[in-house]
Amino acid sequence: MDLSAIALQGLQQADLQLEQAAARIASNGASSPAGTSLDVADLSAEMVALISAQDQFSVNVSTLKTAGELQKNLIDLMA
Repeated sequence: MDLSAIALQGLQQADLQLEQAAARIASNGASSPAGTSLDVADLSAEMVALISAQDQFSVNVSTLKTAGELQKNLIDLMA
């Protein structure tokens, strides 16, 4: 099990979630071809998605740090 690969995949998923939420927020209030407003973003749901993405980033960065420490300790034991 490669902790670094798992954490990097988690970071990619968090990035995708962040981009999707940001796109939905940015499109809020856009006009349709008929000129009517397209209020399609649920801002409370998008805030939850943004906070979730932030938490995912934090957890995965911590996992990367831990994986690095484990590798360092393993190298120290072998030396």
